[in-house]
Amino acid sequence: MRRAKRALPLVAVVLALGAALSGCGSESGPRGDGVSTGQERAEGSGKEKGMDMQEAAEESDALLDAVLEGIDPEVQWAHGPTTTRACGVTRRRAVMTVVSPERRQTFLDRAETFWRKNDYRIKAVNKDEKFPAVYAVTRSGFGVSVSFRGKGQAFLEADSPCVKESEVAAPASEPNGPAYEGVYPLPRPNVRSDFWSAEGG
Repeated sequence: MRRAKRALPLVAVVLALGAALSGCGSESGPRGDGVSTGQERAEGSGKEKGMDMQEAAEESDALLDAVLEGIDPEVQWAHGPTTTRACGVTRRRAVMTVVSPERRQTFLDRAETFWRKNDYRIKAVNKDEKFPAVYAVTRSGFGVSVSFRGKGQAFLEADSPCVKESEVAAPASEPNGPAYEGVYPLPRPNVRSDFWSAEGG
């Protein structure tokens, strides 16, 4: 009996500690690949600052506008679908300029350089020959990425931290080419560029 009495306080401490820790987690993005402890803290900050999904969507649009402006020469792009999850929002852009295999790493390098200059944390770099990508996190907890997928098309995404639920309007920024409104999936890249579509390093 004595042994059982001694074990009881220890069990109570473990249970209490487990309950306390269970409240510290945060939701990951739709891929379920949480970013880091710092990112998790940031994901709670959106709600604390009173940001809602619409404001987060507008911030995401600004982040995507900025990186596209930072990629030189300019590429043509169109809006991709907006999605919402439990407490966050994702904005997407599809690049309509053909980027040759030889130029894909240069494209990613320019996005990464822009993010580093603006104090984003580079979370991961995928050097895959066919489907390279780079992922970063802003100081306010927004995840941003540029990745190459089927037919060598480049896609940009911005994932918000956890924010208050609200309605989300369509993006206000105008694409610098056809909008493809109501067209899904978007066409493959169909605009050629002297620089981005050229073969050779």
